[in-house]
Amino acid sequence: MSHSKPKRKVDDEHRQFQERWTLQYFFVEFNGNATCLICKEKVAVLKEYNLKRHYSTKHGEQYEKYQADEREKTAMKLKRELTSQQSLFHKAKKDADAAVEASYVVSELIAKAGKPFTEGPFMKDCMLKVAEILCPEKKGLFNNLSLSANTVAERISELSSDIYDQLRGKARVFTAYSVALDESTDKTDIAQLAIFIRGINEQFEVTEELLSLCPMHGRTTANAIFQQLCDAIERAGLPWNRLVGITTDGAPSMTGKKNGLVALVQRKLEEENANPAVVLHCIIHQQALCSKCLKYEHVMSVVLKCVNYIRSRGLQHRQFQAFLAEIESTYGDVLYFTEVRWLSRGNVLKRFFDLRAEVKRFMEDGRMDVPEFDDPKWVMDLAFLVDITQELNILNLKLQGPGQLITAAAYESVKAFSTKLRLWKTQISAKNLSHFTTCRSLVEQGTGFSGDEYASAIDNLLEEFDQRFADFKSHRDTFQLFADPFSTDVESVPSVLQMELIDLQCNSELKTKFREAQGKADKTGQFLRELPPCYPELSKVFSRVMCLFGSTYLCEKLFSTMNFNKCKYRSRLSDAHLEAVLRVSTVTSIRANVAQLCEQKRCQVSGKK
Repeated sequence: MSHSKPKRKVDDEHRQFQERWTLQYFFVEFNGNATCLICKEKVAVLKEYNLKRHYSTKHGEQYEKYQADEREKTAMKLKRELTSQQSLFHKAKKDADAAVEASYVVSELIAKAGKPFTEGPFMKDCMLKVAEILCPEKKGLFNNLSLSANTVAERISELSSDIYDQLRGKARVFTAYSVALDESTDKTDIAQLAIFIRGINEQFEVTEELLSLCPMHGRTTANAIFQQLCDAIERAGLPWNRLVGITTDGAPSMTGKKNGLVALVQRKLEEENANPAVVLHCIIHQQALCSKCLKYEHVMSVVLKCVNYIRSRGLQHRQFQAFLAEIESTYGDVLYFTEVRWLSRGNVLKRFFDLRAEVKRFMEDGRMDVPEFDDPKWVMDLAFLVDITQELNILNLKLQGPGQLITAAAYESVKAFSTKLRLWKTQISAKNLSHFTTCRSLVEQGTGFSGDEYASAIDNLLEEFDQRFADFKSHRDTFQLFADPFSTDVESVPSVLQMELIDLQCNSELKTKFREAQGKADKTGQFLRELPPCYPELSKVFSRVMCLFGSTYLCEKLFSTMNFNKCKYRSRLSDAHLEAVLRVSTVTSIRANVAQLCEQKRCQVSGKK
């Protein structure tokens, strides 16, 4: 029985193009294939027989007459023509790729600026006009740019998908993560649930991004919110046993002890045999609630009555602005008060106090009687309220911002403010107005001052601060350990950490490095990355604390961006496009891979001129 020999593969023969074939058969090598200089056909297999047969059957009669130098000149001429043709195609492809990349870049800018998708054609028209003036020879490049409304929407959706895919990739290596949730209604009364994630990997690199924006067309019950959270976590491929914290706005549907979102999450973690999550009520919301104990309704009612009288009537408003301009006032207007804006009350009161003389003169011109302006006690109450709300605004601003370490928010700011309140209470009882500049200015003008009354108001505020933040205080020891492990009492930490903590506190080199990094998120991460592997339990605690959210600031910021994008002029913006726009416009630590997206596209001209 005969056995046939296995066939040899062409690739195994390692055939190489011979330079002499260019003159003999008018062929050159291009991308591993032999290309005919005459008809541009390609011969896949580099065998001389194949090239010779192609030449003799198709071009032999016409080109066999060329010999010696004349044949060489002809071959070089044909080679230059092929090279020129290939360069032309390469340039066209390069221009097309550049046009696609530019469309992604412009679409990203449109999303980040909160502009409608229809801005794309307008921007293209602007670029064409600029090109006509500055570089008319390159106008065709701009004309090839695809920026129709549909293209811009598609580009933003693809950028969003790429960012989300990268986030999922990062999430796979999280050693711990926490979530922050808040809910708000958009312009069309659809409840939008914002879920942000803050995760940390083995290198102590923190990623803080939007996980999902979930439209809720029905009731926003705890079960509905929990289901949306479960779906978001599962879509991202996140394991439940690595969830270490959940931060909410403190709404009943979020914090209910039996059927609230927090209770449902803790129940889920128990089913997954995971440790309970650290539950926190947004520290900024708690600070804002503390501020509301400063009633002073007799002051606020008069201020709001005057402001609304001036601002709510077009004629009165124009006359007041003209009056301020005429007397060359520092400010050009009073400010509206908005209850839901954290800094609004302090800003409104400060502006009103600075303009109180101008407002009084304006009102006295037969418009509205405001006797409180002539009451020194009322003006002093206004001054006190201005001073204390300005300090509350400073605290609020310290608590805001992305990427904040929870220890800085919980201790360095709130605890410091409580200490300030105790100092102010003592000083103001003794009529020491060192830190109440507005009140001091009135006292210097001869206005009477009652220290005990204002000390009582500060005491009420201090009591409110002491009663709040119980959730943060319950984790005080853990936060203190993270904030300064070298000053922590060893006996105050769990026994599993004590030996490692003693070793750490006795390491002078690590102590020096920690002092340099203390309180700074990026440098703290660098310090923890340099920790030797002999501190596994401490590293685990540090990573859990480092990925906790102290507030729902990112959610609130997202809702401001959402309201700017989905306004009355863009109320038909779909839920999918809204999420895509918000993801692209709020992303911080991830860059969309535009080059990879461009490889999947081909230039398509829109709005050709």
